[in-house]
Amino acid sequence: MAEALPAQYDPRETEPALSEWWEREGFFRVGAEGEDPPFSVLMPPPNVTGELHVGHALFVTLQDALVRWRRMQGDAALWIPGTDHAGIATQMVVERELRTEGLTRHDLGREAFLERVWAWRERAGDRILHQMRSIGASPDWSRLFFTMDEARSRAVGEAFVRLFEDDLIYRAHRLINWCPQDRTALSDLEVEHEEDAVGELWSFAYPLADGEGEIVVATTRPETMLGDTAIAVHPEDDRYRELVGRSVRHPILDREIPVIADEILVDPEFGTGAVKVTPAHDFNDFDVGERHGLEKINLLDEDGTLNEAAGPFSGLDRFEARRAVKERIAELGLERGSREHTLSLGRCQRCGTIVEPFLSLQWFVRIQPLAEPAIRAVENGDTVFVPETWTKTYMRWMEDIHDWCISRQLWWGHRIPAWYGPEESVFVARTEEDAYRQARERFGPDVRLRQDEDVLDTWFSSGLLPFTSLGWPEKTRDLERFYPTTVMETGFDIIFFWVARMMMMGLHFMGRVPFRTVFLHAMVRDEKGEKMSKTRGNVIDPLDVSEEYGADALRFTLLSMAAQGRDIKLSLDRVAGNRAFANKIWNIARFALSHLEEDTSGEVGDGGQAELMDRWILSRAARVSRETSEALERFRFQDAASGVYAFIWGELADWYLEMVKPRLYGDAGEESQARARETLRTVLDTAMRLLHPMMPFVTEEIWQRLPGSGSEAPALAVAAWPEPPDHWIDEEAEAAVAELQGVIGAVRALRAEYGVDPGQRVALHLADAPSSLRETLRTSERTLSDLARVERIEFAPADGRIGATEVLPSGVEVFVPLEGVLDLDQERERLRKEMARVENLLRGTEGKLGNTSFVERAPAEVVEREREKRDSFRDQREVLDRKIRVLEGSRE
Repeated sequence: MAEALPAQYDPRETEPALSEWWEREGFFRVGAEGEDPPFSVLMPPPNVTGELHVGHALFVTLQDALVRWRRMQGDAALWIPGTDHAGIATQMVVERELRTEGLTRHDLGREAFLERVWAWRERAGDRILHQMRSIGASPDWSRLFFTMDEARSRAVGEAFVRLFEDDLIYRAHRLINWCPQDRTALSDLEVEHEEDAVGELWSFAYPLADGEGEIVVATTRPETMLGDTAIAVHPEDDRYRELVGRSVRHPILDREIPVIADEILVDPEFGTGAVKVTPAHDFNDFDVGERHGLEKINLLDEDGTLNEAAGPFSGLDRFEARRAVKERIAELGLERGSREHTLSLGRCQRCGTIVEPFLSLQWFVRIQPLAEPAIRAVENGDTVFVPETWTKTYMRWMEDIHDWCISRQLWWGHRIPAWYGPEESVFVARTEEDAYRQARERFGPDVRLRQDEDVLDTWFSSGLLPFTSLGWPEKTRDLERFYPTTVMETGFDIIFFWVARMMMMGLHFMGRVPFRTVFLHAMVRDEKGEKMSKTRGNVIDPLDVSEEYGADALRFTLLSMAAQGRDIKLSLDRVAGNRAFANKIWNIARFALSHLEEDTSGEVGDGGQAELMDRWILSRAARVSRETSEALERFRFQDAASGVYAFIWGELADWYLEMVKPRLYGDAGEESQARARETLRTVLDTAMRLLHPMMPFVTEEIWQRLPGSGSEAPALAVAAWPEPPDHWIDEEAEAAVAELQGVIGAVRALRAEYGVDPGQRVALHLADAPSSLRETLRTSERTLSDLARVERIEFAPADGRIGATEVLPSGVEVFVPLEGVLDLDQERERLRKEMARVENLLRGTEGKLGNTSFVERAPAEVVEREREKRDSFRDQREVLDRKIRVLEGSRE
């Protein structure tokens, strides 16, 4: 006999051992040489600070399923793993650690602080990778990168220099998003907007400089009036036409401010029709300042306190200054009231601090020349989005894109490769040595330079990864073979942070899109559809789930719920159900292996001599193989999972094994037994291959025990994907077994409905059955006996007999006589009592619902429950009535 499986499947023992074995044997390694078609996927690099959360578990599962499938198809399936240095997040972690020691990074200095971060990274940096291994991730671990390793750092510097040389990177005083807590610039995407925040719209008056009146303006940020440098009105607003060109006097700082006309900024129908202009602290006002050449007065220091430009309010926190300014204006008699106002409030994505528009000298990427090719590439179909609905979202954002602020006021990250010298000179260079070479040519040998203190936005280096992970800027064989990558699978929430930037960078540096397909998965929520959060207490830890139920159960649950464009409502009950599925598979295999010989080849014939059940299960295996391939090709993971599940549990276990057991036990002779063994081995092998991308551990463990498995490949992970021959498809066998299943199902349903004892055998009458069904049933008498407890079949009407009837979809009437099977008098009495009970309950419910007072005053959910009870009682009454009439001899 074949090698037996243990009585119980223990994922905690099996999974770590297999994961280690796969990696040790190098099954996932892919070389640059070879003729197999390339299939490449870049793993979205998790933050080096990260712990595996359910979002990671989803992307690992989806990507791993794709890669395992294509590996089995014979592709050179390269999955490139890595981790991201996560600039702000990592620096914050280490700074918190320092605070416990009473230190700040400034106490250590830049070099010592960076040494501390690298040491922390060595301790903690690969934790999440080990966690990914634990749920079956199968990338080529030998290619593991870190976004700040030597190769990536050199590539980032090269990219910066080339963009600068192409006039696509520039340095300028611009208004940017600033986080006073983290003291760094933020890109637009790093600001989360609270759209319906409630604030105060506060009005005050600016006296005209000549004392002949006033102009009333309103603001939600009163402290910014200290930086006002103009009052704007609409040029066609008759109320202010005569005031354009005149000035108002600042009531606190005693300076004059011009009144200007600007038709872009001002809506004459809103408020007073006059707008205060603060070019250094509002993005719209900055544009006005550019159009009119206004002074830009920066009021803030980096920590959010007001600087000396704020006059008497210097040193105050911005919110303290807000109160103080309002009080001072009120004292001057210039306050003109306030009202509640709904506004969009920007907060730092990382720490939640209210963001300030801040005038600062920063580095920017000139984005429009990069965005245009990325738009055309999607329009031309060079890259497609799945689900396709995301195409419009991508296009809308790309067509309204702004220059990208890429400098960050941090120490941890890729330091900007720019050096400053005399006379405000700037030298952008690949190395410090190259910067000095340029500077000496201009200023002589004694010149001294200092490097820019800032680092690059983390997403800058991430945007280069589709090609830097393959060796760019060198012209490597890896780049030649695996770029563009085949699929980018990631969350929809980073379509702009990452996907769009990879598109722009890939097209600019490589001349081709970075990936052919972008598959965007949805969000994993709790079973009620709520977003998971620690404050709600509904976070599902994938490591805990994997420990309790097994990684396969978690993976299969995620895949089976990953419908395109629909959030996953994850419940532990579903995971537990799929742990039961793993156990079912294990028990199927244990039973099968107990009947397979070591030399069972699994070679099945062309169907000529095969018995009906063998032909049927082979045909179903062939169809499911094709359907699974098609589903995975279209990223319909839930269809692939549900199809394989239904085949293994619903067809292989519930039908084929039950129908074939007598033959496996030798009841039908040695030749039939041998054919059953060969078919079972073949179908179980096919099932394990189909399921492997989704549940790699249990399938590998079983497949290793199948007779002859090792002759093809050392592991299921590198075995061939099933491609059954065309002759396995047998429509005649499928139709015949479908009819047989229909009859068995009908008999089982009737037995259950009338409470026939499980051990009681029954007769079966089929009137007007076609010859094909008669032949199928005649050759399946043992199956009918075993699965439906049928003792005999009669192909004639059961005239005058009392019994139960079911009509098949084909119109054939299935009749089971009940005389001699049930005590008809006793059963009729029981049913009448049950009918009386149900009718009594129904009257009570209908009485409540007929009471207008109850319907109007009771809570809606209570009324709805009563309606559901009424409908249920009506259904029960209808069923009972039919049963009583049947037992009284009526078959109407």
